[in-house]
Amino acid sequence: ALTRDKEKPVHSEGIYFLKKVLDVTEEVEHLKDSTHAEGKVFGMRKVYATIENKYGKIYEGQGEVICSSFWGGRKYMVALYQVYKDVRLVAAPPVCIASFGAEVDNWEWPQQKGDFAIYRIYTAPDGSPAEYSPDNVPLHPKKTLRIATGGVQTGDYTMVIGYPGRVNRYSSSFAVRQQADITAPIQAHYRMEQMKILDRWMNSDPKIRLKYADYYFSLSNVQEIREGEAYCYNRFKVPEVKAETQDKPLQEWIDADPDRKAEYGNLVERLGAKYDAVKDVEAQLNYYRETYVRAFRLNRMINVIVRYGKDRDKAGLPVAAVADSTKLLERVEQLMEEYDPRVEKDIFKFALGEFYSKVDREFQGNFFREVYDSFKGDVAAAADSLWDNSVFSDHERLRKALHEPHPTEFYTDDPLYKYASGINIVPLNKKKAEIEGEETTANLEALYKKALYYMREDKGVAQYPDANSTMRVTYGTVGPISPADAVTVADHTSTEGILEKYRPNEYIFSLKPEIKALYEARDWGRWADKATGKMCVNFLSDNDITGGNSGSPVLNAEGDLVGLAFDGNKEGLTSDMYYDPVMNKCISVDIRYVMWILEKYMGMDYLFDELTFVPDKASLHKAGRRNADKKRRK
Repeated sequence: ALTRDKEKPVHSEGIYFLKKVLDVTEEVEHLKDSTHAEGKVFGMRKVYATIENKYGKIYEGQGEVICSSFWGGRKYMVALYQVYKDVRLVAAPPVCIASFGAEVDNWEWPQQKGDFAIYRIYTAPDGSPAEYSPDNVPLHPKKTLRIATGGVQTGDYTMVIGYPGRVNRYSSSFAVRQQADITAPIQAHYRMEQMKILDRWMNSDPKIRLKYADYYFSLSNVQEIREGEAYCYNRFKVPEVKAETQDKPLQEWIDADPDRKAEYGNLVERLGAKYDAVKDVEAQLNYYRETYVRAFRLNRMINVIVRYGKDRDKAGLPVAAVADSTKLLERVEQLMEEYDPRVEKDIFKFALGEFYSKVDREFQGNFFREVYDSFKGDVAAAADSLWDNSVFSDHERLRKALHEPHPTEFYTDDPLYKYASGINIVPLNKKKAEIEGEETTANLEALYKKALYYMREDKGVAQYPDANSTMRVTYGTVGPISPADAVTVADHTSTEGILEKYRPNEYIFSLKPEIKALYEARDWGRWADKATGKMCVNFLSDNDITGGNSGSPVLNAEGDLVGLAFDGNKEGLTSDMYYDPVMNKCISVDIRYVMWILEKYMGMDYLFDELTFVPDKASLHKAGRRNADKKRRK
């Protein structure tokens, strides 16, 4: 947007400013105790809703309140947020800048992504939060971050402020082993198999590539995470490290006190035995989810169509065509646009074969057993029959049906509806519950985390709560990484790396001609790195981040903005359950690169009048020396 009137409203977004945090632990515990005493079943979701309703009334008109649990329920906090709903997109770079290297460079270092977007908050004329209106005015914040033009160098202090999603750092070694040996490998494998199918189609048809680009990236992202987790947990021996540094001292602490021994008993031994007992059924659960639940993308569309008919039947309304509802028809068309039937059929056939291969017959459900038996175990023929005889598997066939009045049974008798509604994971869950008995792995893990918290408190060990999408600050240092023996990679990348990787015939490494020309001209102006003369793109630090930190501001020791966090490294993929201070890294886009793009490529000069810049430290020191010399001469 070259002017404010061209900024685009983003109606589904909101910006939250944290105003206040209150400790409500006593209230939550009292509420839980009182409901239990009355014999009521009161889930935590309802507890949170009760607390949020109370404080929502107290702070009515001042913002939104959210109740969160910390340290596995040792503490409960209410956060008050000022929420701004009128948010407008000001600027975002083209894909060849923002996602240069795409999924190939995802989780890798070095990389060179200009991953950022700029939004502006608008308020009512009096400065209060308001829904979108053309009469709204830009927010005038009480404080703004200054932008450091000197960047950061090796050894510089950095801190990241943001809202990291979720981690499980206080999990036992047995939980890590399950993730490393069962969950992560299974999830990584099936996403990779889907990606192979997509690769064949996307490489053969540009339209399919465009249609599946976002979905492919999503698959790739999770696949890399899970594969990296499995590899890193084993490479860095995380289960063994946790067993020695966490499980062992915890049990020793328990054994050292009769009261603790009475409360926790041989906790570590029981936990290990329970995980060992359920490992086979846990694998089955993962196979079920990956080959059935997550592999069938037509589910949403089928459910939308069938729900329409069932709702009309329930209301006693006559049979009608889906197309009679313009809004519903538009929704179905949107869902159809998300997939290509040819691609989905290939995934469907692969997934169905894997389902029968990996999920034991007793857990498959009646529908799947009947299909398997009727085709005498010929899974490929079964998949062809289910797919080819469905109204949902062909766009034109479905569009025709949508414009005709069909009873609900027309859709519920469809083979793919029967497939979609055949999901029944209850037998597997029952089997797991049967093996676990009253003392489940989840209950034992909760008890483990409770004991671990009190042990560390007893020993005076500082501890932070697991990330849970509440505001956190993490501090660190800019520095290189040594990912393997005899390999050290510098902590900064530049546009030189973009030109080195440039491949015009490969989409993710291609560039718009005008952007390539700017890189080759090397006219960096005031944004050039003073030490190298280059345009720095990304830098590496050991700040502790996770999913949810994308876009978090990275500040220097003076509290000035030096970058935006957007990725981590594959060697640090233990971070969900274990933070490795040597290998865990934060990848950020250099704020000077962002400014250069805005100025040189986008021509958004008007924005610079609204920003505050701080000269680099070297310039400040030189200016200080010059002033001192002048005083001496006087």
